[in-house]
Amino acid sequence: MPPKNRFAELLPEITAWRRDFHEHPELQFDVHRTAAKVAGLCRSFGCDEVVEGIGRTGVVAVIRGRSDTRGRVIGLRADMDALPITEQTGVPYASKTPGRMHACGHDGHTAMLLGAARYLAETRNFDGTVVCIFQPAEEGGGGGREMVQDGLITRWNIQEVYGMHNMPGIPVGHFAIRPGPMMAAADQFEITVTGKGGHAAKPHDCIDTTVVAAHVIVAIQTIASRNVDPMKQVVVSVCTVETDSPAHNVIPQTVKMKGTVRTLDPKVQDFVETRLAQVVEGTALALGARAEINYQRGYPVTINTPENTEFAAKVAAEVSGHVDTDTAPLMGAEDFSFMLNERPGAYIFLGNGDTAMVHHPAYNFDDAAIPFGASWYAGMAESRMPVT
Repeated sequence: MPPKNRFAELLPEITAWRRDFHEHPELQFDVHRTAAKVAGLCRSFGCDEVVEGIGRTGVVAVIRGRSDTRGRVIGLRADMDALPITEQTGVPYASKTPGRMHACGHDGHTAMLLGAARYLAETRNFDGTVVCIFQPAEEGGGGGREMVQDGLITRWNIQEVYGMHNMPGIPVGHFAIRPGPMMAAADQFEITVTGKGGHAAKPHDCIDTTVVAAHVIVAIQTIASRNVDPMKQVVVSVCTVETDSPAHNVIPQTVKMKGTVRTLDPKVQDFVETRLAQVVEGTALALGARAEINYQRGYPVTINTPENTEFAAKVAAEVSGHVDTDTAPLMGAEDFSFMLNERPGAYIFLGNGDTAMVHHPAYNFDDAAIPFGASWYAGMAESRMPVT
């Protein structure tokens, strides 16, 4: 089953949708224009039910097969939001909003799922129900969590859920997936070190918070290198350091640091949260200072269910003939994990070719990937819920 001929026919139209989304990027939950266009298109396709405002600005489109009393109810998810990045692609359809761009390909994801929705509404060649999920705020807002909390799974009785993301570095039309942890949990922390400020020429009269902060930054790296099993991936990164010093010759009273923790195992995640506080507070105390840490859980680990992963890989192989079923997990995070925490399912990567990496100002979604992604979405419905 190569990419469906219907998507070759629809490619100019789907590409036009994608480029329109690209020209008009919207952030997090403020995706009103995008959501309105998605909802309008789904209604024009003849979807049986189109509901807006799920998870604040999400859209749900329901398509019932030849018999919706048989078969499963599966969810197919795409994200809609862009990023606060200034675009540097130079394409004719570049962002018209300064400081915003679709630097992660969510415009492509949305367009591919719309193409699949149109095809499935035309053909109805499945027994069961497809719930197309158009999600806001994947980029840091937790839109997946909001949609779940708003009743997405229970209201439509979704039994399985599947998602897709483009991936630069993988050839266009190729897929990659793995069972188990696919993407990391992403937590964040803020550390405030308080000491005794003073004149830089008299450090003996001070408790130098910059020195304490330097020791803290080094010390917390031992969590990954000496406290966690080397076979268990973990990243602890301090990404910002800010002092309250007004000048080059003033030792600051306080230093604030911000960073992230990435883990692929919930037990490791629990351990790192506890150990981070111990190391930070203990290191500061040993140097005469005081440290406070504010630790916040973010997106959970994205965990693919083995059975559903096998099926997703089978459909991908039928679409393209090229699927890596043992791709390495990524330490990036994805809030599709909130949906996978509720129901079994799988998350798969679709190649975007030799392009700039996602979240880069020169990134651009490759429209040649559209027939493959749309065929995979549609194939998941037709193969998972065949007509009997």
